[in-house]
Parts: sequence; C-alpha cells; structure tokens
Amino acid sequence: MVERVAPWRWLALLITLSFTSRAHAQGNYEIQVYGSDTVPAQNLMVELHSNFTAMGEKDTLDGVYPTQHQLHETLELTRGLTDWSEIGFYVFTSAQNGHGVQWVGDHIRPRVRVPESWGWPVGVSLSMEIGYQRAQYSPDTWTWEVRPIIDKTLGRWYFAVNPALERTLHGPGVRDGWNFAPGVKIGYEFTDVIGGGLECYADYGQIGAFAGTHDQQQQVFAVVDLNVSPRWEINFGVGVGATASTDHLIFKAILGRRF
Repeated sequence: MVERVAPWRWLALLITLSFTSRAHAQGNYEIQVYGSDTVPAQNLMVELHSNFTAMGEKDTLDGVYPTQHQLHETLELTRGLTDWSEIGFYVFTSAQNGHGVQWVGDHIRPRVRVPESWGWPVGVSLSMEIGYQRAQYSPDTWTWEVRPIIDKTLGRWYFAVNPALERTLHGPGVRDGWNFAPGVKIGYEFTDVIGGGLECYADYGQIGAFAGTHDQQQQVFAVVDLNVSPRWEINFGVGVGATASTDHLIFKAILGRRF
C-alpha cells in the first residue's frame, strides 16, 4: 500500500524527478511548490511573495534588467469557486536601485483538483497559468504554464511534485515549444507549529532537446514553514543556484491569509 512506502524511498524518487535535468523558471516572483488543495468555495486567499536576489545577473542582457539586488513583491489573490476549483490572479512588481519600483506584469491561474471523495492515494490537481511580463524583465512577454500537482502526507513527512510544462506565446522563445520546469518539495513537521525541508526548482529547457548543464537553471531552497493557524500560511527560506545560468543566492518569504 502507498501508505507503507518508506519516507526515504519517496525522498529518493522526488530528488531524482527534480534533477533529471530550469531555463524559464518562475522568474523569482512566485517561488513556490504548490500543494494539491484548492481554496474552499467562496473563500479568498491573499498572499504576498517577497523575494530578494542577493547574488544574480549583474549586466543588462538583450534589454532585460539585471537581477542583482532586485526585490520582487508579488500579490496573489485566489478565490475558491467550488470544492474542487479555484482561480488565482497575480500582480508582479520589482524594486531596484536605478530603476525604482515598477510594475512587471500580471498572470491569471485557474485550477481544478481531484475531489477527496474519489479516494485517490495521493492529492492531484492541475493549474493553467497564462500572463504577461514587461520586456525589461523577461524577453518572453506572454507565457503559458501547465502545472500538474501531486502531493502526499505520510505521518510528519510531506512530499509534493510539480512537473510543470511552460511555453512562450510571444517572444524569442516561441519557437522552443514546451519546456520542462519541475519543482519538488520535501517537508517534515518537527512540531505542530514548526516544519522545515527542501524545495528544488529546475528548468531544463525544451522537451526533447534539454539545454546543456551550463544553460539549465537549478535551485535548492532550505525552507521553514510555520503552522500558527489554519488561516495563515507562512513560509520562508534561502536558495542557492547550482548552475552558471541560475541566480546564485535568493531569499524568499510567503505570507498568506485566508478570508
């Protein structure tokens, strides 16, 4: 039975999935591995994603601002539609010396999940995210992401896999087709309030023609989760880049409130 699988076997499987081979990534705006749950119907989830790139790209490349010392604040609003669906909306901003505070773009994200009444041994949901980012922050201005979400809780252990597929709708990457950009989370509840773990993000490039290691993006975050109340979501961590094309040091925090 799935419930009897040793946690370390799940750990090995998830790490393998994550690092089998990130070129689009999440742009350091919403650095998050999603769980399968959706917001309950008629409820609103308000989240603030705060991400600071301490060590990143220092030069302007093809008209795109450097990421070094950029502070990204992203407002995410998610409304529950039914007991199995929701819709989310993002507002991306960036603050940086020399460029001030700027609006970056917006995304919309509908999501559906498998109801618990179906009795599946794992949580499963699927999100579709489409949106725009200004060319100064991403050469690919219009993008589309399809994100399957699979998660499982085993005692104090938590495992989540997001094998996301991304493609450019407008910009130089439009000819690349679909990119593979998975995310993985492995968490453990040390107490009823404090949890911790690892989040791994990657973008390997075009499916069927993965980029070389130098051009892939791979990041590993050590994170802390605080379960202070069912109404609140608190997550923060520090991440390091494992390849030359990845920002090398990022601090992130997520503060969410359910209404």
